[in-house]
Amino acid sequence: MKRGAGMRAGALLLALSLQACSTPPTEQGVPAPPSVPARWQALEAPGGGGATPDGLHRWWRFFGDTALGDWTERAQQGSPRTAAATAAWHQALAQRDAAAAALAPTLAANASAGYNTTGQGSSRRSDGPVQLGLEARWMPDLDGGAAHALAAADALAQARRASLGDVQVQLAGEAALAYIDLRALQARRRLVRDTLASQRQTLQITAWREQAGLASGLQREQARAAVAQTEALLPALQTAVVQSRHTLAQLAGQPYETVADDDAPVPVAADGLALDIPAGTMRQRADVRAAELEVAAALSRVGQAQSQRRASFSLGGSIGLRALTLGALGDGASLVGGLLAGVSLPLFDGGALRAQVRGQQAALDAARARHRATVLAALKTVEDALVTLAGDRARALALATAAAAATQADALARHRYASGLVDFQTVLETQRAAFSAQDAVDGARADLARSHVRLYLALGGGWEPVPHTAAVEVAP
Repeated sequence: MKRGAGMRAGALLLALSLQACSTPPTEQGVPAPPSVPARWQALEAPGGGGATPDGLHRWWRFFGDTALGDWTERAQQGSPRTAAATAAWHQALAQRDAAAAALAPTLAANASAGYNTTGQGSSRRSDGPVQLGLEARWMPDLDGGAAHALAAADALAQARRASLGDVQVQLAGEAALAYIDLRALQARRRLVRDTLASQRQTLQITAWREQAGLASGLQREQARAAVAQTEALLPALQTAVVQSRHTLAQLAGQPYETVADDDAPVPVAADGLALDIPAGTMRQRADVRAAELEVAAALSRVGQAQSQRRASFSLGGSIGLRALTLGALGDGASLVGGLLAGVSLPLFDGGALRAQVRGQQAALDAARARHRATVLAALKTVEDALVTLAGDRARALALATAAAAATQADALARHRYASGLVDFQTVLETQRAAFSAQDAVDGARADLARSHVRLYLALGGGWEPVPHTAAVEVAP
């Protein structure tokens, strides 16, 4: 009778636990972003539009530069920072699986054998008790603590995946900017070499004019000084080019010898980038996604802490064979079994559990504050990138006009100097002006490329978002 009552009690606990486990936690969910503007303030900047371009997660394709895309992807795949972030994600996935296993019953097999002796001499006896059995344990999640722990671990695993995406975004940006720096330095080196070739031609003309008595030694020395000053720029530029190659290789996790000095031009981004609304941008940014998942995990931890103040139940049972000898295990009398149900309810703990709930609530408030700060920073980053891009574009257009005029003036001055129509000082001034103007144009083009990169990063490009699981899609 007692055994039947115990079985009925166990069945009742099982039914209650199944009902409790089928009820999802209600205290979790992703936070709504802080109020964001309906449109970007700088929509008049180049690139205003209504939808995010396809493939923004691989924005480097918009530059049409194969080497840029190659080095950007190398940095994302080969950097030790990617490996570390991937390991953190895998660790979180393992912890999530461990939390899921806590909801399932456990089953263990055990076996033991012994050897005992009693008495002495002819009255000495020996036997070897043998025991084989299975033991099952289960803690029904009536208080929802295990479900909350699983939801927290799931949200944390997804947050680590988003953090991996954020690392990929950063690496893509750093590699692209390093590549643009390299091309900008190479462009300046080409300009110096072209200017040097022009100055050497002018020096030769000055030498001929001096031999003909049409120029003085002063003019020849001025031409030589101009050539030497330009030559002095090349060693420093070459050093900077090599160091930029080292930086690019380090980002990709490779030795610097793998970067060829192929002297390609600065990449130019395609026009016509369409912008998503601010709320859409927030959803696709990896850092915002990670911050909101951290909030979801904190919400579940609050529920987990609250569940510890409620009653918990456990079910256990065992079945096996026990006999004094191995041969006696086949007897019906060797069969043993047991069933145990337990309940635990905290009555007095000095306020420790309540303090734990308050601590988790404070952690939740902090996570919400970090999420809000991340969203606000993201909005500012996009607005700044749009304003900077507009300014760089206008500056590049104006400098291109100035450089074209300065280059034409330099060509006219050298032609007229060769014909004896202008003095050498005019040639020097026009050469310096042409060099400065073209150098400014090359710098503006590099700045424009950098501004495009920063805008793509601000819009959340550089990683491919994955959808939330149902565990963190529950409304708060």
